[in-house]
Amino acid sequence: MAKMTEHSIGIDVSKSHLDVFHLETQTAKRFENCAQGFRALRKWLSPLAVTRVVFEATGPYHRAFEKAFSGHLPLVKVNPLQARRFAQACGTRAKTDAVDARLLARMGSALALVPDEPMSAKLHDLRDLQIARTALTKERTRLRNRGHVQTNAVLKRQTKARLALVERQVAELNDEIAQRIAEDRSSARKRDILCSIPGLGNIVAAAILAFMPEIGTLDRKQAGSLAGLVPHCRESGQWKGKSFISGGRKPLRDALYMPALVAMRFNPDLKKKYLQLREAGKPAKVALVALMRKLIETANALIKADRMWVDKTPCA
Repeated sequence: MAKMTEHSIGIDVSKSHLDVFHLETQTAKRFENCAQGFRALRKWLSPLAVTRVVFEATGPYHRAFEKAFSGHLPLVKVNPLQARRFAQACGTRAKTDAVDARLLARMGSALALVPDEPMSAKLHDLRDLQIARTALTKERTRLRNRGHVQTNAVLKRQTKARLALVERQVAELNDEIAQRIAEDRSSARKRDILCSIPGLGNIVAAAILAFMPEIGTLDRKQAGSLAGLVPHCRESGQWKGKSFISGGRKPLRDALYMPALVAMRFNPDLKKKYLQLREAGKPAKVALVALMRKLIETANALIKADRMWVDKTPCA
C-alpha cells in the first residue's frame, strides 16, 4: 500500500507576520498577521491535505491565529523552549522568522507530532476573558501597593481613581465569565463539581475550565503533568539531585496556589496530607506543591465520575 504524502507546515507567528514553510515542497511564504492574511493563508493551503500545522505559543500574537484556524486546520502548538532545543539538536544556530518556520515544519515531521484537539470559539473567549482578568488583578495589586507608599496628594488621588476603575473592570469580567459558564450546561456542571471541593471557588473553577478544558478526560498523572506539578528526578550513577517541577500550564498552576493554602487549613483530607508530608521532613513549599497536585487530580477524578466532593473525615 502506497504511503500517503505528508504535508507538514511550520508557521512562525510574530506581531505583524506569519512566516510559513511547507516542508515537502520546501516552499516559504509570508502572510500578514491579520484577518486578510488569514484568508490568504487559508486559500494557499486549501489544495493541500495538510497533516499538521506547527506553531509556537507566543503570548498575545498567536491567539488570534489559533482562534481563526482552530477546527479548520490540524494545529500543533509547541512550547518555544521545546522548539529551540530541537533547533539546537539539529545544529541550527541562526534564529530568524523564516528559519524558525522551517524548523517547526521539520520538528512536526521528525517527531510525528499529533494535532491538538480543536478549541471551540466559546472556550477561546473564556480563556481570553480569564487572561484579561489575571492582568487586571495584577494591576490592582500594583496600584494597592503604590497607594500605600505615596505621599503626594495628587498622585494618591490618581492612584485611587485608577484602582476604582480596575475594581469595576474586574467585577465586570467576573460577571461575564460566570455568565459564559452558566450558559453552557456541561461547563456549569463541571463548575459545580469543582466548587464542591473545599478550597476551590468560582474564580478558581473558571480558571481551571479555561486553562484545562481536558479536565475529566485525563488520567491522574496527566492531570498533574499538564499543570506542571509532577516532580522531575535528577539522578546519575551515585549522584542524586533535588527533584523539581517545570513546564506545564503556568496560569493553571498560579490559580491553584491560593486554593492549596486554603485547603491546607480548612480541607480535612488535604490538611492531613500536608501534615504527614511535613512530619516526613518535606519543606513547606514541597508539601504545598503536593497539595496543588492533589487538588487538580481530585478535581479531574470527580469530574470524570460526575460526582461532588464528599468529606472522608469521620464525624466526631
